Amino acid sequence: MAVREPDQTLTPQGMMSACAVQFKRELSIARRRGSEWINPLLFQSLVIVLFPLGISPRPDLLATIAPGLLWVTALLAMLLSLDALFRGDFADGSLEQMLLSSQPLAALCLAKTFAHWLLTGLPLALLAPVLGLLLSLPVTGIATLVTALLLGSVTFSLLGAIGAALTVSLPRGGVLLSLLILPFYIPVLIFGAGAVTAAISGGSVAAPLALLGAMLALALASAPFAIASALRISVNG
Repeated sequence: MAVREPDQTLTPQGMMSACAVQFKRELSIARRRGSEWINPLLFQSLVIVLFPLGISPRPDLLATIAPGLLWVTALLAMLLSLDALFRGDFADGSLEQMLLSSQPLAALCLAKTFAHWLLTGLPLALLAPVLGLLLSLPVTGIATLVTALLLGSVTFSLLGAIGAALTVSLPRGGVLLSLLILPFYIPVLIFGAGAVTAAISGGSVAAPLALLGAMLALALASAPFAIASALRISVNG
């Protein structure tokens, strides 16, 4: 009696291979649409450069508002790129292929979201020290700023992907996406800016960074499944 070979596509190795293919595909698409991923960086840079002109160029005032301003602009910059996260796949039929794939949809969504963070959140976090210096941010807060943004931006991408999945089938879902996601971004914003402020004032940054890490862990554990469910709802109705 012949023994049936197990389906290799359902093994952990097959799932990892499918996620790698999905990740490489996202990077390939990003290379062809470079301007879409540069826009968030340009947006944040322009706001930071122009803000002192509208308020005051006083270094002490800029240093006071720098943590909150850097976090708010990073949040808004990431929102700019979220609407297009699944929209291109929905338009060309690739999203339906993801839904029909033998691989877990949550894993493919996680790979896609990680690519979004790599192209958007990571550059924003790496650019933050330069923009912080433009706002007279004390050097003591730079390391905490980068660490907090690295943690918070991943959470932004994961939570934002849920909203992008829910609104992917809507013709103009950008405004609705912002309304859905912003309330969930506020705790990350508060603790992220608080960590930088604590570092500048000489306080302990362990508690706010730990809370950012806890929110990231919770998002990693639950967001991929929420994204997959939202996509099924949007595509299948």
